[in-house]
Amino acid sequence: MTTPRTAVLRLVLVRRVSTAVQAVDGYGLPAQEADGRQWAKRQTVPRVRIVHMVSDGDEKGGKSGTTLLDERPGLMEAVEWIADGRADGILAPNLDRLARELTVQEAVLSYVWALGGRVFTADHGEHLEDDASDPMRTAMRQMRGVFHQLDRGLIVKRLTEGRTAKGSKGGYAYGAPRYGQQSVDKTLTPNEAEEQNVQLMERWRDEEGLGIRAIVARLNEQGIPSKRGGKWHPTTVARLLSPEAREKARQQSAAARLARKEQQRRERAARLLNQR
Repeated sequence: MTTPRTAVLRLVLVRRVSTAVQAVDGYGLPAQEADGRQWAKRQTVPRVRIVHMVSDGDEKGGKSGTTLLDERPGLMEAVEWIADGRADGILAPNLDRLARELTVQEAVLSYVWALGGRVFTADHGEHLEDDASDPMRTAMRQMRGVFHQLDRGLIVKRLTEGRTAKGSKGGYAYGAPRYGQQSVDKTLTPNEAEEQNVQLMERWRDEEGLGIRAIVARLNEQGIPSKRGGKWHPTTVARLLSPEAREKARQQSAAARLARKEQQRRERAARLLNQR
């Protein structure tokens, strides 16, 4: 069952920003709304009315274009409007705002089409469903998706290479500075107060013979805050006072990140298959 082609086409305007910076300085939500409304105003056959507007990401944080439909509350809301019969389709500024990964793009389009909805972008018009008699239609749409994905990949590559190069020169690349250091204007500099606390711990260990747990107890008793302002724990102090413990913790953290990434990949693949 398809959505009836009414005299006035009711569309939900879908917007997305991938980073907080993009929301403010790049192709932000207001600019995307303006492009969508200008396109809708120009349409005469059929006439278009924007009946609702949704967003994924804002000035506090973005939403990646590689996230799936169920991870995009704004897009999910737009789909619900179609499923409930309150809208006939969705309108985005361009396919890039729907997705920046080809598989995600195709999954979103397939889901909307399966509900009988229609998909429009301000820079192209309607994206028609696949037709066996017109394979070029599918090829051209997917080619646009491939280039969106390539563009994202090149951006990630440049950022990764830049961070790696900066880190190899001893600069501050990314991540939270360790205890005793701080980031000032994106440059890693000593934190004198924290360095003095580390020296204090070393004196307690070397001159008084205190163990890790005794040092932790004294730090908390004296109200000396940890990096994040909370209480100290034995593992944290051990990393500060032992290079070996710090390296072991780094390796464990890296292994945990890889395990989480693999689990997320598997979960994402399962959701993607369910959405197709």
